[in-house]
Amino acid sequence: MVNTLSIIIPVYRNEESIPSLLKVLSNVSQEVEQRFNFITEIVFVVDGSPDDSYALLGQLLPQAPFKSQLLLHSRNFGAFSAIRSGLKSARGHYFAVMAADLQEPPGLVLEFLDKLNAAECDVVIGCRAHRHDPLPSRLFSNIFWKMYKKFIMPEIPEKGFDVFGCNELFRNHLIQLNEANSSLVGQIYWLGFRRSEVMYSRQEREFGKSAWTFKKKVNYLLDSVFSFTDLPIRLLSLIGILGLFFSIIMALVVVLAKIIGDIPVPGYAATVLTIIFFGGLNSLGLGIVGTYAWRAYENTKGRPLAIMSVVQQFGEEIVKDEYHD
Repeated sequence: MVNTLSIIIPVYRNEESIPSLLKVLSNVSQEVEQRFNFITEIVFVVDGSPDDSYALLGQLLPQAPFKSQLLLHSRNFGAFSAIRSGLKSARGHYFAVMAADLQEPPGLVLEFLDKLNAAECDVVIGCRAHRHDPLPSRLFSNIFWKMYKKFIMPEIPEKGFDVFGCNELFRNHLIQLNEANSSLVGQIYWLGFRRSEVMYSRQEREFGKSAWTFKKKVNYLLDSVFSFTDLPIRLLSLIGILGLFFSIIMALVVVLAKIIGDIPVPGYAATVLTIIFFGGLNSLGLGIVGTYAWRAYENTKGRPLAIMSVVQQFGEEIVKDEYHD
């Protein structure tokens, strides 16, 4: 039985790059067949693109020298949703995600497959060593990923990543995480399994304009934070505790000032103490309530409590465990 590599490509406003993309994919599929004796399947997911990407792909794919699927979302759901749709529809034994704008070098797919086929890992991450994007974009990205790595996911690459490859086991678990307003990048690291990394330099965009707007970046930041950490709630609780301690210190200062006559205005001391005390108390209370809300939110996600990557059975007598949590 010949193995198959499925390459998933989300498409949005990529009409200009499609002819070059298909040429590159033809070369990649030939090299995959020559080096690994694998069949290549390309899954294009057009994510409600307003240009003619879908029509152009429908016209060109029948003549392409590789197997392919063409999926169309009813509207723009986002790149992560497109990748998920592609992974669900793909029929391969190994999987790789590739960008339609060709900013990630196509050779990454071969490096992914090399590691996966050698059974070195279950998922391969394409880590950006350098990127040739505009300065504001690079600055925003570097700040975001450094903060994310420091406070939320220490395992994640310092410069982030956009593409990855995985085996069937990892794919099957990943597509089970059907969460809205979440981060596919965070989910990949949350799943665990054996990981490997491949460094690459992100190329300058040659075709069209990026659809990665400032609004989408902000939404992505919020989804990445609120889906994987209760850090904002813990910070709020900490501010509340510090506020209460500060109110006690201020209370002593204000009472002392009142005694020695430095506060001649009637009611000033009581007003200041009330504001400081209840301000800190409110922050603490919101933090406590937020903790309960976070725990309830975590339970609604439906993520498994544990994931088994390997199950081995030895001997002829098998004792069945009825409880798996």
